[in-house]
Amino acid sequence: MHTKARPRNTTLIILSAITFLGFIDTVLLLPVISMYAEELGAAMGMTGFIVGLYSIANTPANIIFGRLIDKIGNKIPLIGGLLGDSISLFLYSLCRLPFHLAIVRFVHGIAGGMVGPATMFGLSQCSGQDRRGRIMGIYGISIASATLIGYPLSGIIASYWGYNVLFYITSGLLFAASIIALKLPKGKPETCPGKMSVLTNVKQMVSLLKKPGLQVAYISIMALYFSFGGLITLLPYHIGGIGLEALHVGVLLGIFSAFFILMQIPVGYVSDKIGRLKPAAFGLLVCLVSLAILPGMHSLLSLGIIMAFFGISFGIIFPSVSSMVIDHSTTSERGVATGMFHALLTLGVAAGAPLIGGIGQWLGIGPGLYASAAMVVLALAVTLKAVLRARNSRN
Repeated sequence: MHTKARPRNTTLIILSAITFLGFIDTVLLLPVISMYAEELGAAMGMTGFIVGLYSIANTPANIIFGRLIDKIGNKIPLIGGLLGDSISLFLYSLCRLPFHLAIVRFVHGIAGGMVGPATMFGLSQCSGQDRRGRIMGIYGISIASATLIGYPLSGIIASYWGYNVLFYITSGLLFAASIIALKLPKGKPETCPGKMSVLTNVKQMVSLLKKPGLQVAYISIMALYFSFGGLITLLPYHIGGIGLEALHVGVLLGIFSAFFILMQIPVGYVSDKIGRLKPAAFGLLVCLVSLAILPGMHSLLSLGIIMAFFGISFGIIFPSVSSMVIDHSTTSERGVATGMFHALLTLGVAAGAPLIGGIGQWLGIGPGLYASAAMVVLALAVTLKAVLRARNSRN
C-alpha cells in the first residue's frame, strides 16, 4: 500500500506543478495582449479579434485532444501541448504585424487545448473516489495560484523589461514543464475507444451531455467563468466610477484568488464526505448573492469583502463540479469528459467578457454586473433539481 501511494503522490506533485505552469501562460498574457496588439498597429476591432482567437481555437481543441487522450493516454498530448505553448510564446516575440499575432494566437489556443484535459485526466488517476474531491481541490489550487501570481507579475515584467522578456520567460517556464512531464507515467486508459471519427466524437459528446451529473458540472463551470469574464471586464469601470484606481483592480483580484485557493482543500474534503451536489448548490448561491450585491458597493473595503465571497464561491464550486466530471465518466471517455469541461470553462470567459461588456456599455455598469449572474441562476436551478432528484431516489 505504501509503495503504491508514493508513486501516486509523486505524480500528484508533478501534475500540480505542470498545471500551474501550463495555465500561467494565458494568465500572464491576458493583461497585456491587447496592448501588444495595438503596439503592432492593430485597430480596436482587430485587437478584440486577436484576443478572442485563443478561445476560438482552444474551445474545440480541448474536446478533440480529449478524445486523443482517451485513445493514447495523457502523457504524450501533455508534453506536446506544453512544447506547443512554449514555441507559441517564443513566436509572439517575432510578430511584426497584427496578422502575425493573429496566427500565433490561434496556434497558441490549439496547443493550450491539450494541457487542461491532459492534466485533469492524469490527476483523476491519482486516487479513488473517496479522495477525489481533495485531489480536484489541489488541481483548483494550481489553477488559482497561476491567476494570483500571473496577473500582477505580467504587468511588472512588461512594464520594466518589455513584452519580449515576458514572452521569453514564459516560453522557458513551459519548456521546463515539458521536461518535468517526461517523468510522468504513461497514464494510458484501461480500455481503448474506437476510431476517432467526427460522428463517433459527436455521439460520445451527446451521450455525456445526457448524464445528469455532467449536466450539473458543465452548466456550473460555464456559468462560473461566464460571470468571471463579465466581472473582470466591468470591474475596472465600476471602481473608476467610484474614484478608485487601476491598481485596486489587482488588489481585488488578488483577494478573489486568495480565497479561491483557501477553500479548495476543505471543500474537496467535505464533498468527499457528503457528495458533490450540495456544496455545488451552496457555492452557486454564494456566487449569485455576491454578484447581486457588488454593484451597490462603493468603497475598497466593501468591494474587497464581496470579492472575498466571490472567491469563496469559486473555491466551493470548482472542486465539487470537477470531481463530478470524474465521478460520472468512465475511464474510456474521461479524456472527452475533461476536454468538454475545459472547453466550457474557456467558452464561459470568451462569451461572458464581450457580452457583459456590451450590456454594460448599453445599459450601464450596474445592469451589466447583474446580467453576469444570469447563467448562475440557470446553473443553480439545474443543480437544485439534481439535489431534489437525488433526495427522492433515496426515499
